[in-house]
Order: sequence, then structure tokens, then C-alpha cells
Amino acid sequence: MRYSPSLVPNTTPSDEFLMANRKASGQRIFLQCAVLSGFICIALGAFGAHALKASLSLDAMAIWQTAVQYQMFQTLALLGVALLMGGSSAQTSRQGLLKITGYLFILGIALFCGSLYLLALTGVRWLGAITPLGGASFLAGWALLFWHSMRATSVSD
Repeated sequence: MRYSPSLVPNTTPSDEFLMANRKASGQRIFLQCAVLSGFICIALGAFGAHALKASLSLDAMAIWQTAVQYQMFQTLALLGVALLMGGSSAQTSRQGLLKITGYLFILGIALFCGSLYLLALTGVRWLGAITPLGGASFLAGWALLFWHSMRATSVSD
């Protein structure tokens, strides 16, 4: 095999392999989480519409519906993060920013949507205190995604 000079200064071919493997690993994790979350979201939406409709109050159904909607929005955002990680030859620092963004979306889905699902099923009101933590994770994720987009347009890959 012929050696080609590195595109990244001060790196060896093995360093480039490790960086590419790390990037693919992060992309794979977020892609798998997005696909699984999308599946769960559709299943929970159908479960709420058919099985829970008769047993939950209108208030609880509205809470359930909010959880399903926000889970799908953030699932699509997570899918976007996975695609951005794979479709870009971005610098390692920007890949790290995308990785943090992806984890914030996953955390937000767990805290925001998870607390709303449990609140709708149990009626335990203190679970509503967890929901804003998930909302803050969503906002932080979107802010980092915006930051990434600003850096991506200002510095060519």
C-alpha cells in the first residue's frame, strides 16, 4: 500500500484510523439510539391511543401525547446528529461538540419524556419536577447544534 500524507497535521496513519473509528462509533451509537427511540415512540403513541385511552383522564392523555410528540421531535434531532457525524469530515473538536449534543438529546428524552410518561400513568405529581431538567437538556442540545452550524459555515471542512 502506498502512503498518502495526512490531511490532519502532525498525525500518523494510525492516528487517523483511530479518529475515524471513534467518529464511526459515536455515529453508530446515535443512529441506533435514534432508531430505537423512534420505534419506542411509535409503539407508545399507539399504546396511548388504543390501550390507555379508556383508562386515563383527558389531562393524563394530554400529558402522554406531549411526551410522544417531544420524543419524536428529539428523536429526529438525534438522527440529524448521527447523520452530521457521518457525513462530515469535520475536525475532532466539532465531532466532540456533536457527540455532546447527541448525549444531551438522549438525556432529554429520558428525563423529559420519561417523567411525562410516568406522570401520565401514575399521577405522581412530583415527577413533574424532573421534566424541566429534560427540557434544559433539549435546549442545551439545540444550542450546541446551533453553535456547530455556525462553526461549520464559518470554517470550511
